[in-house]
Amino acid sequence: MLRKVLHSKIHMATVTAARPDYVGSITIDRQLLRAIGLRASDAVEIANATNGERFETYVFLGGEGVIEVNGAAAQLVEPGDRLIIMHYALMDEAEYRAHRPRVALVGEGNALDRVIGYEPWP
Repeated sequence: MLRKVLHSKIHMATVTAARPDYVGSITIDRQLLRAIGLRASDAVEIANATNGERFETYVFLGGEGVIEVNGAAAQLVEPGDRLIIMHYALMDEAEYRAHRPRVALVGEGNALDRVIGYEPWP
């Protein structure tokens, strides 16, 4: 059996732009993506910690400090909102036991503060 589990997360990134006229997605700083193994075109779930909205989209590669929400989802955020960006993966029991989700903790200007890992449940 495969289970949907957390693969990686970007915690408390700040929206730098909301572009409803742009082709849909979320554009994310490349350094943050590399730090946790998230890739362009990966599907992500977004939780807006500022207003409680949640939505799903996919990733575009961005420049330093960039967190831009594009397309229809741009209606759900404002520049300055804080986001939690979660990526899930389907894993069997052995993959789950070996996996350690990576979490990018984000500081001012969306700079990578540090990366932590979660231990799996026994």
